[in-house]
Amino acid sequence: MKRFLAKKYILTVLSIGLLVTAASFKNDFFEIAKQIEIFTEAFKTVNQNYVDETNPGELMDIAIKNMLADLDPYTVFFNEQDVLKFKINNTGEYTGIGAMVQRKDGRVFLKEIYKGFPADKAGLKPGDEITQIGDINLKEYKEDASQLLRGTKNTKVAITFERQGKKQNTVIVLDEVEVKAVPFYSLLDDKTGYIVLSKFTEKASSETKAALLDLKAKGATKIILDLRGNPGGLLHEAVNICNLFVPKGETIVTTKSKNEKHNNTYKTNNAPIDLEIPLAVLIDGSSASASEIVSGALQDLDRAVVVGNRSFGKGLVQRPLNLSYGTQVKVTISRYYTPSGRCIQALDYAHKDANGKAIKIDKSNFNAFKTKGGRVVYDGGGVLPDVIVEETKKSAVTDALVKNDAVFDYATTLYYKNPNLTGIPTISEADFTTFKTFIKQEKYSLDSETGKALKELLDKAKKESIDGAITAEYKAMQLALEKSQDVEVTKNKEDFKKLLQEELITRYQYKEGLYEYYTQKDIEIAKAKAVLNDLNQYHGILKQ
Repeated sequence: MKRFLAKKYILTVLSIGLLVTAASFKNDFFEIAKQIEIFTEAFKTVNQNYVDETNPGELMDIAIKNMLADLDPYTVFFNEQDVLKFKINNTGEYTGIGAMVQRKDGRVFLKEIYKGFPADKAGLKPGDEITQIGDINLKEYKEDASQLLRGTKNTKVAITFERQGKKQNTVIVLDEVEVKAVPFYSLLDDKTGYIVLSKFTEKASSETKAALLDLKAKGATKIILDLRGNPGGLLHEAVNICNLFVPKGETIVTTKSKNEKHNNTYKTNNAPIDLEIPLAVLIDGSSASASEIVSGALQDLDRAVVVGNRSFGKGLVQRPLNLSYGTQVKVTISRYYTPSGRCIQALDYAHKDANGKAIKIDKSNFNAFKTKGGRVVYDGGGVLPDVIVEETKKSAVTDALVKNDAVFDYATTLYYKNPNLTGIPTISEADFTTFKTFIKQEKYSLDSETGKALKELLDKAKKESIDGAITAEYKAMQLALEKSQDVEVTKNKEDFKKLLQEELITRYQYKEGLYEYYTQKDIEIAKAKAVLNDLNQYHGILKQ
C-alpha cells in the first residue's frame, strides 16, 4: 500500500511539473507572439505612412541589430553580405585584393596589406584611403565597402585612392586569398620552436600540427605557442590544438546554458603528437575566446606554462543559426568552462551601469579552482598567466591611442619620410617629440574618464545656455587636462616608441618581418625561452 501511495505521489508531482513547464512554455510563446505582432504592425504602419520613401530592408537590418546590441556584443544579426564575411573569417579563404579594410568616420582605409596578393602587387600601402571603387563614390556609399573588393577570380577592379593628400588610380586583378591561421613559425635556437597562431579558422589545428611536426623534425625539443592578439574563432579547433599536447579523451572545455541542448562537454578525440615536450603559451589582453580555451585548458591540465599578461576574458560561446533569405543570427548560447570549472568571462552583460555598460566582475568576487595537479587558479577575468611580464602591460593612454589609430596614422607619416628604408627602422627622440605634437594637432581622444566628464559638462552647459559664463574656467580645466595627458604620454614613451617601431617594421617587411623581429627582440618570447631553458623552474611552476 505504501509503495502504491509513493508511486501515486511521484506521478502527481511529475504531472504538476509537466503542467507548470507547459504553462510556462505557453506563456513564453504567447509573449513572443504578442511582441512579434506589435512589431510587425508598427513596422508596416511606419513604412506605409512615413512622409518620405523608406528602405524596409535597411530599417529592419538596423532594428534587429540594435535590438540584439542590448544583449551583448556577440549576439548579432547577419544579412546576406554579413553571412559571406562571417564564412570568410571562419575559413580564412576568399577571392579579393588581400588587404584589411577599415571604415573610420565614414572613410575607407587600408589597414594592412598581405604580402604577394593583389593589393600588394598593385602597389597599395597601409594608410591609403580608398575613395572610389569602379563608379561608386565611397563617400556616398554607406554599406560595407570591402564587399566591393571581392568577386570572381581575375576580375579587374578600378580603384581611386588618396595617399598623403595625392589622388591616384590603379587597377587590381582579384585573386584567391588565403590568410593563414599560422602565419609564421621558426626555430629560435637549436632546440626551441616558435609557432604564431593568429586565428582559429577551419585550418588552425592542421596548420599548427604541421608547424609542430616540422619544428620537431628540425630538432625542436621545446615549443612556444604565441596566442597574443588572437581574437578566437572555432571552438572545435581550440580542442584539436590542445589535443596535439594532451591525451585522447581529455576534457578541454564544457559549455553550460539554460537550454539543455547547448550543454556539452568537449573532449580530445585523437592521439596526441607529443605529451612530454615542454610548452609555453603566450597571451595578452587581446587573446580571447578560443585563445582562452587553449591557454586555460593547458594551464588547468598542468600541460603548459602560460606567459604574458591577463587575457581578454570572453567566456561566452556563440553559434550561427540560419534564418530565411540567406540571413543568420549568431547567438550567445552558453558559457564555457575550463577543465578546472572556471568561467573566465570578465564582463557581466546581465548587469549594466548607469551608462548602459556591462559591469566588470570585481576581483573580490573571483572564485578559486584547482588544476589537475592541485595548483590554485581563478575565474572571473580572463586567464591569468603563470609568469606575468609586467614590462609589457599597456597603460590606459597607450590602449586609447592605439585604438584611435594615432600610432597607425603617425607611422604612416614616418614611413613616407623614408619609404625606401632597408633594415630595421628606429624611433628617435625627435620622432617621439613630433608624435606628441601630432596627437595634439590631430586631436586624438585619450578616452580618459575626466575628459569624457569635461565634454559632458560643456554639452550640458550649452543646452542650458550658460556655456559663455564658464568659458574661462572650461578652457583652464581643458588646458590642465591636456598637460596631464601629455605627462601620461611622456611617461609611456618607451611603449609608444616600441609600438611605432613595430608598425613601421610591418610597413617595410609585412607581418612576416615583424614576427622575425620578435624572435630576436621580443620581451615575452625571451621570458618564455628562459622558463623553457630552466626545466627546474618550468616543472616548479607546474607543481606550485
